[in-house]
Amino acid sequence: MSTSANRWLVGPDQSENPEFSTPLTKQREPRHGATTPQAGVPVPDAADRRPQREAVWPATIWWLGVHGGAGESTLAALTAGTRPCDHAWPIPTTPGTTHRVVLVARTNYAGLIAAQRAATEWASNVLGDGVQLAGLVLVADAPGRRPKELRHLEQVIAGGVPRVWNLPWVDAWRLSPPDATAPLPKEFRSLFTDLALAPPSVPAHN
Repeated sequence: MSTSANRWLVGPDQSENPEFSTPLTKQREPRHGATTPQAGVPVPDAADRRPQREAVWPATIWWLGVHGGAGESTLAALTAGTRPCDHAWPIPTTPGTTHRVVLVARTNYAGLIAAQRAATEWASNVLGDGVQLAGLVLVADAPGRRPKELRHLEQVIAGGVPRVWNLPWVDAWRLSPPDATAPLPKEFRSLFTDLALAPPSVPAHN
């Protein structure tokens, strides 16, 4: 996806983003980008598009992992009433129905490129009115600060989606599945609050 060809993308923010730092010392205003598909964005080649599947079940949010291991199943398990998309756009079968979708990707290069391709596909309006993109969740692929090159790419992608949320690395999840009864990092709580979702009723930690 070329930044020169797609005007719905913004250039890099020159300020440092504390969301990439450990520890987190201050908050930054949420990053917002395009809220609707944009005229002039070409439909990606078939090889760069996500599959589509009919979705007959209701969900408050559909988590669309744009690659394997992105975290869509984990987010669905942590929030009542949401569903994972199995890496495909959930196309409603009932006329007039719109599914609210959040893209999910890891913050390595492959994950960000997959997110960029999915964002371009949505922006081209090839999905029609059946999909409303709520934003993009980026799940840390490693502890600590991300390299400058990845932060730059993320900032470019952020201009093409309505909202970006960054979720931290959770070391405990390397050895065992996420525990819905355990305290969650506050970034998860903020995500669920922003999307009006119901997280587990446990206290957050900072």
